[in-house]
Amino acid sequence: MNKIEKLIAELCPDGVEWKKLGEVCEIEDNKRKPVAASKRISGEIPYYGANNIQDYVDGFTHNGEYVLIAEDGSKDLKNYSIQYVSGKFWANNHIHVVKGKEFLLNKFLFYYLKTFNFIPFLTGGERAKLTKENMLKIPIPLPPLSEQERIVAILDKFDALVNDISQGLPAELEARRKQYEYYRNKLLTFRKKK
Repeated sequence: MNKIEKLIAELCPDGVEWKKLGEVCEIEDNKRKPVAASKRISGEIPYYGANNIQDYVDGFTHNGEYVLIAEDGSKDLKNYSIQYVSGKFWANNHIHVVKGKEFLLNKFLFYYLKTFNFIPFLTGGERAKLTKENMLKIPIPLPPLSEQERIVAILDKFDALVNDISQGLPAELEARRKQYEYYRNKLLTFRKKK
């Protein structure tokens, strides 16, 4: 049982309803538009592919809160590429663009899919693909909206802590390295007596 499943079990001891992704999400793949790198007009809008932002361009295909699911080309099949996006962005044809309906929070969907095992839903060999047909069959838990909000708040706080540690750790290590060098040099430097 992963983190989000534990939270769901803890906050919803009587269980939750499960539905297929196709029943609880709107799919906006029809707005995707691939543009070759040589033909992109540079700008400030993120251009998303299967593995996050590929470039920054002028213009956008979507505007709002979405979850992006790699269609093909995910670098790691066990940690499948899932992205949460809010605002304007350009989506290429290597990601599925989905958003929850009124009873499913996008951020909850994002956190759930980050822990989901996509491997049984993928087709193909070395370059595995999540077809739209298979994506629509993915089971999604539906706790009440209030519990989805609580779960998102808990996981947002956890993510913030992890990011703080990840960003602070290199600076801390650098400070400790400098401190070590300072004291090492003090101990190993002998002054000549006059």
